[in-house]
Amino acid sequence: MLATLSVWWICVTTSPARYKCLPNIQNCPNIPVFLVLSVCPMGGGATRLYSALTQTLSSSSSRPLPLPQSHLVTHPVYFVKSIEALRDRPPRFHRKFIHPSHGDSAPSSPIRVMQWNILAQALGEGVDSFVQCPLEALSWPQRKYLILEEILTYRPHILCLQEVDHYYDTFQPVLAGLGYSSNFCPKPWSPCLDVEGNNGPDGCALFFDQSRFELLDSMSIRLSAMLIPTNQVAVVTMLRCRITGRRMCVAVTHLKARSGWERVRSSQGSDLLRHVQNFIKKYTPLLICGDFNAIPTEDVYRCFALSPLGLDSAYKKLSRDGLTEPEYTTWKIRPTGECCSTLDYIWYTQNKLSVEAVLDMPTEEQIGPNRLPSYNYPSDHLSLVCDFSFKEED
Repeated sequence: MLATLSVWWICVTTSPARYKCLPNIQNCPNIPVFLVLSVCPMGGGATRLYSALTQTLSSSSSRPLPLPQSHLVTHPVYFVKSIEALRDRPPRFHRKFIHPSHGDSAPSSPIRVMQWNILAQALGEGVDSFVQCPLEALSWPQRKYLILEEILTYRPHILCLQEVDHYYDTFQPVLAGLGYSSNFCPKPWSPCLDVEGNNGPDGCALFFDQSRFELLDSMSIRLSAMLIPTNQVAVVTMLRCRITGRRMCVAVTHLKARSGWERVRSSQGSDLLRHVQNFIKKYTPLLICGDFNAIPTEDVYRCFALSPLGLDSAYKKLSRDGLTEPEYTTWKIRPTGECCSTLDYIWYTQNKLSVEAVLDMPTEEQIGPNRLPSYNYPSDHLSLVCDFSFKEED
């Protein structure tokens, strides 16, 4: 089988009519992705995809990578195009995990959570107007592979995304092939629909690894502000951990953007907390991930920090005092000027969950003078990634 695959790969990479050979591999749908990659000459995009798919395998704190009949295998054209798209891109940001000191040994099976506003394609090429970002860097045929590479590099058990406007044609089928189940809630009046050639409305999507979690319940919410329905949404899901048997509630949201809408954001946040409180049982651990479009001095931030649910923001663990948010989670240049601020958060029930590791932020030098998005990073928001563990029950 390996010899056959090697011949197939050489045929793909050297023949001018290389895609004619691709259907051959569809006769072998059970070949795992890392096996296909391992017989490819390493370099360029192939190396990057291999690293993304195998990085968590080499980590002592990670679980084996479940690789069922992947979309990347059963659709080899997709796989080869992804390698070609990544081949000439600059290297990814080098980010490392910071482990807060608890005085105890690290858990054997942490729960990895990723929060990320991936930038809706229609908005990136349209009204968001990133004046320092080349149009080619915003091209969906290129950018989607960088988004998938970021996700596959960290292989979260729980993935919370905002500004998803390619759910049905990209993220749902690809991630389903890698073992994720998901729920998507589009905005009622998505601004993407005003962009010519759009792919439908953007919204929030929540994915979870089916090998780690069992779905118990889920709901989609249209958030209200002062009892008036708004254009912002949330997805709330109740999961059961297959290792511990314990329940966990996870929510993802994207609050109203722009200066001047602080009261609306605060009201939307209160509405989400009310829905979550009604959804969960009293002692259920809770994660709320989102782009809040709010800096830490806003009312909606204080609303979450002072909530009776006992929430804390995981990314404060990066600071020396454990009390300060990062300097930025988004950094962009628009016609109105440069914006460098913290708007994205992972909130957690601090008496039920422990933060075991936090992915640090890239430096200003790494991000570069043209800021985000760029050739080496596909969104104007940085991904947040944390490892959690359950605290002992009373």
